[in-house]
Amino acid sequence: MGEIFSPGKLMLTSEYFAIDGALVLAVPTKLGQEFSFKETNDGKSLIFWEAYHQNKLWLKAVIDYRNWRILETNIPTSAEFILKTLKNVQLLSNTKFKNNFTYHLTTNLQFPADYGLGSSSTLMNNLAEWADVDPFYLNTISLGGSGYDIAVAKEKSAVLYQNKPEIKYEKVNFNPSFKNELIFIHLNQKQDSREGINFYRSKKKSQKLVDEFSDLTRKILLCSELEKFSDLLLIHEQKIAEFLEIPTVKDRFFADCPVFVKSLGAWGGDFVMSSKFDGFKDYFWDKDFNTIFEWSDIIGL
Repeated sequence: MGEIFSPGKLMLTSEYFAIDGALVLAVPTKLGQEFSFKETNDGKSLIFWEAYHQNKLWLKAVIDYRNWRILETNIPTSAEFILKTLKNVQLLSNTKFKNNFTYHLTTNLQFPADYGLGSSSTLMNNLAEWADVDPFYLNTISLGGSGYDIAVAKEKSAVLYQNKPEIKYEKVNFNPSFKNELIFIHLNQKQDSREGINFYRSKKKSQKLVDEFSDLTRKILLCSELEKFSDLLLIHEQKIAEFLEIPTVKDRFFADCPVFVKSLGAWGGDFVMSSKFDGFKDYFWDKDFNTIFEWSDIIGL
């Protein structure tokens, strides 16, 4: 028996452009995903999978891994994804699903699934740690994506991440002196990251533009003043808006906001970052955005 935990993440810079090798700054969240496991040598070759959202059961499945068949489940499509992922674990692992043991595997996602904090990446990292396999490769063959979220889950730290020409990342100390002035607002909707990524990939881009986002990331990491930080984030937002040819989140929802508002991750959903100003809670509440976190509420550093 045992337990593993991976934190969620927030992507502060280089959304979309991370796919093409732009340097990413990302931070872990306090909430993440728990994974518990129990293995029994009973010769049955079964997996009993239970998945919880905030301690409430949502998915159950019994899988015969000798033949890779779902024997029982309450949500067939979700169970198929779990089967595919566990089959990949078997492919990569030297030990898991190589015998006739029965496995009792349980996950618990601590944050709402529509928060976009990494329900999939935390699962991939937990499984990889349990099976002693490469989490980046498991994620690539099971899901795809740039992999920055795997780095955060693995290191449980803020990271600088780059996936081209090869995956490389480093833990960084991102502890801005103005962190208590920063706020994170949920937009009350879940953006389809794959849809956004496909749209981004359909557009022609230059290495020069990718490099510009890497440069912005380095400058943002080193910022010591909120005013300069805000200016850099506004530049970042405008560059992506011009490339994607869609309005910024501030233009769409917060045009009269007196401070910066920056998208985090796929544009159009999940969280945005901003900073405090007089009456900021009333401002966002009046616009029906009432899920507001301060740095100490959500960031796991």
